[in-house]
Amino acid sequence: MKIWIEAEQLQSESTKLLEKGALHLLYKLHEEGFSIALDTEILNKRQRKLLEHEALIDSTSKEGADAILDYDKSEGKLVIWNGEEPCASGYDFEELIQTFRLGIPRTASVHRKTNETNISVAINLDGTGKSSIHTGLKFFDHMLDQIGRHGLIDLNLTCDGDLEVDEHHTVEDVAIALGEVITKALGDKKGIERYAFVLPMDEAQATVALDLSGRPYLVFEGEFNREYVGDLPTEMVKHFFYSLAMNLKATLHIKFDGDNDHHKIEAIFKGFARVLKTAVEKNPRIKNQIPSSKGAL
Repeated sequence: MKIWIEAEQLQSESTKLLEKGALHLLYKLHEEGFSIALDTEILNKRQRKLLEHEALIDSTSKEGADAILDYDKSEGKLVIWNGEEPCASGYDFEELIQTFRLGIPRTASVHRKTNETNISVAINLDGTGKSSIHTGLKFFDHMLDQIGRHGLIDLNLTCDGDLEVDEHHTVEDVAIALGEVITKALGDKKGIERYAFVLPMDEAQATVALDLSGRPYLVFEGEFNREYVGDLPTEMVKHFFYSLAMNLKATLHIKFDGDNDHHKIEAIFKGFARVLKTAVEKNPRIKNQIPSSKGAL
């Protein structure tokens, strides 16, 4: 993630030093894997040289920043903003660091418009499972809600699709947009668990394994007995997860069986939610490392 810092907040009365605690904060941000951007021209020559010597600044452009550090005059505090929401604040840099330890949520949004669909989706990988989903397909909405609820992902998704033609474009394009927005929220994938496996059991069972490998692939084994469950064609379940895996750039294995097609599909979606939750979780032991011997995912 990229954080933009309003450079005047780093200035101190001394022409040689930065504000007390500023360097500590910058080190902390780097330690957490953030890319730091600020307009160094606002600082004096000595202050710029100090930052250059410590190699703490990655960019001088605000473009693409996921979070912004600035001074909130109404509160009289330094605040780190994640969109319109404050995620850390303090009267000085040391206090800001203490609240920052709670972490900045990994969020992203995608708008995808084609001749067949118009989709807007926003996600928070570090959410609580709240969702608002409207695709025009009630059973599909219910299944997508399972991803948010059981994956502890906040998911807001709307799709205006050509359902008068059929359900294909809506299901496929939602999967594409969902894969894209998760990938965007993950960023460089530093510190994530990467792998996960789950075996939920009921009358129907689904085995789901996920690797956020950067190599898209799907194995989907199981049969449905009905043509539709609710308003969702059962043939589109496999296609949904294929399109999702391709755009999430993930290796995904799904195997299932049982008697009730509704239960089978729900077990698959819940299983995917649980493995996604685990795979995107951050491991503090590898917090600034990419979980791959290649150094990239």
